[in-house]
Amino acid sequence: MESALYGPEGFYRRPEGPAGHFRTSVHASSLFASAVAKLLAATAEALDTDEIALVDMGAGRGELLTGVLAAVPDGLTVRPYAVERALRPPGLDPRVEWTDRPPTGVRGLLFANEWLDNVPVDVAEVGPDGTVRYVLVGPDGTERPGTPVEGPDARWLARWWPMDGPGARAEIGRTRDEAWAAAVATLDQGLAVAVDYAHVRGDRPLFGTLSGFRGGREVRPVPDGTRDITAHVALDACAAAASPGGAAAFVLSQREALHRLGVSGERPPLSLATTDPASYVRALAAAGEAAELTARGGLGDFGWLMLPVGTALRDWPA
Repeated sequence: MESALYGPEGFYRRPEGPAGHFRTSVHASSLFASAVAKLLAATAEALDTDEIALVDMGAGRGELLTGVLAAVPDGLTVRPYAVERALRPPGLDPRVEWTDRPPTGVRGLLFANEWLDNVPVDVAEVGPDGTVRYVLVGPDGTERPGTPVEGPDARWLARWWPMDGPGARAEIGRTRDEAWAAAVATLDQGLAVAVDYAHVRGDRPLFGTLSGFRGGREVRPVPDGTRDITAHVALDACAAAASPGGAAAFVLSQREALHRLGVSGERPPLSLATTDPASYVRALAAAGEAAELTARGGLGDFGWLMLPVGTALRDWPA
């Protein structure tokens, strides 16, 4: 998974970028970036500052940062960081610092939209004899059982994804826990947010979620660099890893998070079509985009893991 996504010929280094193969919330509507801009402004207000950092984990080609910078309110100075292993795209706003690792010691908002699902994981499967083994995969996607899962990986499975019966599969999320905890640790003070399709301990999928995407279609997760390889995120485990006490972190659905940030799929009143047809058309288009971002069974079901760092943000949002 590591080499297929991030190696010299890896998927995330391809010139077309991820937007050439699938739509995230960022690509679906500018309303998403506007909502993040509101979240950034609220974070700055809570920190009592007019200069704030925005760290975009897994920045793609800088689409989210571009949208946020266009939407931030006057008077707020933003120091944007794009954390990405691909090369800097041409024409990106010169204010954006392009880096392969998050900066340390910053105050602000760390935002990871569909990053954790691409942090490489090992897959485990219960064999016919009840032994949990790693799943090994060849360049063509052919699988075979490997060695038994032991040590930290076995302990992670026992705590977060207990497996029951031959054929059951799981993605071992320990690497994601560690990646998220390390990212959060770079914040001196502010808010860390991870947005992803997710599941929790009481509702893990029996056969895992490993999948591939290419050209807008779901395909086999063959590790050949031509497709995205992804798996849903155990956000509850990530939350515990970055805040061992568990008190600070909380998870909202994207639907609830965006509603709190003013994104609504409510249609404009029909009377507006008569009094101001142009405004009605714009409002109707925005409502359609908002409905896609917050739809049940779609983007609205994504999880938003929110972790305040520092006492100034403990009570936000209510």
